Amino acid sequence: MPSLVSHVPAADSASAVRRFESAFSFETDCWDVHEALARGPDFVLIDVRTPDAFARAHVPGAINIPHAKIIAARMACYPPGTLFVVYCAGPHCNGAERGALRLARLGLPVKVMIGGMTGWVDEGFGVEHGAPGTGA
Repeated sequence: MPSLVSHVPAADSASAVRRFESAFSFETDCWDVHEALARGPDFVLIDVRTPDAFARAHVPGAINIPHAKIIAARMACYPPGTLFVVYCAGPHCNGAERGALRLARLGLPVKVMIGGMTGWVDEGFGVEHGAPGTGA
Protein backbone atom coordinates (compact mmCIF):
# COMPACT_ATOMS: atom_id res chain seq x y z
CA MET A 1 0.00 0.00 0.00
CA PRO A 2 1.51 3.36 -1.01
CA SER A 3 2.18 6.06 1.57
CA LEU A 4 0.34 9.36 1.55
CA VAL A 5 3.50 10.82 -0.01
CA SER A 6 3.53 8.52 -3.01
CA HIS A 7 -0.23 7.93 -3.35
CA VAL A 8 -0.47 10.90 -5.74
CA PRO A 9 2.31 10.53 -8.32
CA ALA A 10 4.86 13.32 -8.72
CA ALA A 11 4.37 15.65 -11.65
CA ASP A 12 6.23 14.95 -14.86
CA SER A 13 9.59 16.72 -15.13
CA ALA A 14 8.44 19.36 -17.64
CA SER A 15 5.54 20.36 -15.39
CA ALA A 16 7.83 20.45 -12.36
CA VAL A 17 10.31 22.71 -14.17
CA ARG A 18 7.52 25.15 -15.11
CA ARG A 19 6.14 25.18 -11.58
CA PHE A 20 9.46 25.64 -9.79
CA GLU A 21 10.81 28.19 -12.29
CA SER A 22 7.66 30.26 -11.97
CA ALA A 23 8.04 30.40 -8.17
CA PHE A 24 11.09 32.65 -8.57
CA SER A 25 8.90 35.23 -10.35
CA PHE A 26 6.78 35.53 -7.23
CA GLU A 27 9.19 35.14 -4.34
CA THR A 28 12.70 35.60 -3.07
CA ASP A 29 14.28 34.52 0.20
CA CYS A 30 15.91 36.18 3.18
CA TRP A 31 19.43 35.22 2.10
CA ASP A 32 19.07 36.80 -1.34
CA VAL A 33 17.53 39.96 0.14
CA HIS A 34 20.36 40.19 2.68
CA GLU A 35 23.00 39.85 -0.05
CA ALA A 36 21.27 42.44 -2.23
CA LEU A 37 20.98 44.92 0.64
CA ALA A 38 24.72 44.57 1.28
CA ARG A 39 25.49 45.47 -2.36
CA GLY A 40 22.89 48.21 -2.71
CA PRO A 41 19.41 46.97 -3.50
CA ASP A 42 17.66 47.31 -6.82
CA PHE A 43 14.26 47.09 -5.12
CA VAL A 44 12.27 48.72 -2.34
CA LEU A 45 11.83 46.51 0.72
CA ILE A 46 8.47 46.97 2.42
CA ASP A 47 7.57 45.64 5.85
CA VAL A 48 3.78 45.34 5.67
CA ARG A 49 3.23 44.79 9.40
CA THR A 50 1.86 47.33 11.86
CA PRO A 51 4.00 50.31 12.89
CA ASP A 52 4.29 48.81 16.40
CA ALA A 53 5.62 45.49 15.05
CA PHE A 54 8.01 47.38 12.77
CA ALA A 55 9.30 49.46 15.69
CA ARG A 56 10.00 46.33 17.76
CA ALA A 57 12.23 44.87 15.02
CA HIS A 58 12.53 45.11 11.25
CA VAL A 59 14.94 44.31 8.45
CA PRO A 60 17.54 47.08 8.10
CA GLY A 61 16.72 49.23 5.10
CA ALA A 62 13.03 48.34 5.05
CA ILE A 63 10.27 50.90 5.03
CA ASN A 64 6.96 50.36 6.76
CA ILE A 65 3.73 50.46 4.81
CA PRO A 66 1.06 48.29 6.41
CA HIS A 67 -0.59 46.23 3.68
CA ALA A 68 -3.95 48.00 4.04
CA LYS A 69 -2.21 51.34 3.41
CA ILE A 70 -0.69 50.33 0.07
CA ILE A 71 -2.64 52.64 -2.24
CA ALA A 72 -1.96 54.27 -5.60
CA ALA A 73 -1.36 57.75 -4.16
CA ARG A 74 1.28 56.46 -1.75
CA MET A 75 3.08 54.39 -4.39
CA ALA A 76 3.03 57.11 -7.09
CA CYS A 77 6.31 58.59 -5.85
CA TYR A 78 8.27 55.58 -7.09
CA PRO A 79 9.55 55.45 -10.68
CA PRO A 80 7.70 53.16 -13.08
CA GLY A 81 9.13 49.65 -13.02
CA THR A 82 10.33 49.83 -9.40
CA LEU A 83 10.45 46.34 -7.95
CA PHE A 84 8.93 45.96 -4.50
CA VAL A 85 9.75 43.14 -2.09
CA VAL A 86 7.31 42.68 0.77
CA TYR A 87 7.52 40.74 4.00
CA CYS A 88 5.50 40.21 7.15
CA ALA A 89 5.97 38.27 10.39
CA GLY A 90 6.70 34.91 8.82
CA PRO A 91 5.24 31.74 7.37
CA HIS A 92 2.32 31.83 9.82
CA CYS A 93 1.19 35.21 8.44
CA ASN A 94 -0.38 36.13 5.11
CA GLY A 95 0.30 39.86 5.35
CA ALA A 96 3.04 39.69 2.72
CA GLU A 97 0.65 38.09 0.25
CA ARG A 98 -1.97 40.73 1.05
CA GLY A 99 0.59 43.47 0.39
CA ALA A 100 1.81 41.77 -2.77
CA LEU A 101 -1.73 41.48 -4.06
CA ARG A 102 -2.38 45.18 -3.46
CA LEU A 103 0.83 46.12 -5.31
CA ALA A 104 0.04 43.76 -8.19
CA ARG A 105 -3.46 45.24 -8.49
CA LEU A 106 -1.78 48.64 -8.86
CA GLY A 107 0.25 47.22 -11.75
CA LEU A 108 3.53 47.25 -9.80
CA PRO A 109 6.19 44.52 -9.91
CA VAL A 110 6.36 42.67 -6.61
CA LYS A 111 7.90 39.66 -4.91
CA VAL A 112 7.37 38.19 -1.45
CA MET A 113 10.34 37.59 0.83
CA ILE A 114 9.49 34.12 2.04
CA GLY A 115 10.06 33.48 5.72
CA GLY A 116 9.45 37.10 6.69
CA MET A 117 10.92 38.28 10.00
CA THR A 118 10.98 34.71 11.32
CA GLY A 119 13.16 33.60 8.42
CA TRP A 120 15.35 36.70 8.68
CA VAL A 121 16.08 36.06 12.36
CA ASP A 122 16.48 32.30 11.78
CA GLU A 123 19.22 33.09 9.26
CA GLY A 124 21.03 35.07 11.98
CA PHE A 125 20.70 38.43 10.25
CA GLY A 126 20.57 41.63 12.30
CA VAL A 127 17.51 43.73 12.85
CA GLU A 128 16.85 47.40 13.50
CA HIS A 129 14.51 48.87 16.06
CA GLY A 130 12.63 52.14 16.04
CA ALA A 131 9.88 54.14 14.48
CA PRO A 132 8.80 53.29 10.96
CA GLY A 133 10.02 55.14 7.93
CA THR A 134 7.22 56.06 5.58
CA GLY A 135 9.14 55.51 2.37
CA ALA A 136 7.24 58.27 0.67
